Amino acid sequence: MSEEKKRTIAYLCPECRQSVIVERSLFQLAASRNHLPCPCGKSAVEVEFNGDRAVLEVPCLFCGTTHTVTCPTRDFLHRRALAFSCAASGLTCCLVGEEQAVFPEVRRLEETVDKLPDRGKREGTFLDEVIMQEVLSELKEIAARGGISCTCGSKQWRLKVDYSSVSLTCADCGGTIRIPAGCADDLDDICCKDKLVIHGRQ
Repeated sequence: MSEEKKRTIAYLCPECRQSVIVERSLFQLAASRNHLPCPCGKSAVEVEFNGDRAVLEVPCLFCGTTHTVTCPTRDFLHRRALAFSCAASGLTCCLVGEEQAVFPEVRRLEETVDKLPDRGKREGTFLDEVIMQEVLSELKEIAARGGISCTCGSKQWRLKVDYSSVSLTCADCGGTIRIPAGCADDLDDICCKDKLVIHGRQ
């Protein structure tokens, strides 16, 4: 008998600033609304399914509010990894996916958070000016090789630079890929890539 598939959900508690990583089976997630608290008891992620959409309420360390984010239920249950971001800061506020994909991203997020001067406070144009410039340089080289494309078939895209990330959006279908650009691991990751594929909207 095969082991039941599970999902790993992670976020940063805005109260104690610790990583919260919770594992739930697909059955547990689908059966009812899920309340996934931090051990400190002062914050929690809420997850429920509304038809073909997964709806999450995520307390945000970076802006101090609770974000309501959604994605297709199929993606929530089956994608290797999903990252939901704070619109105000561009930083990841919640991760969902397979354990082996989520844990490295949590470590990277912790490294990024260590650079923040204080909760809810931004200083400078970017979280790390040097890392951002290096990531943009790597993106420029990948683009020059024609290495940026979308699963819809398009090679036309737009770039948006945020506080600690860069977003590439397909000009034809609107699909987006987010490139973290806040810490050394982010730079190492982009340096290893010959091409970037935007996940197109169906």
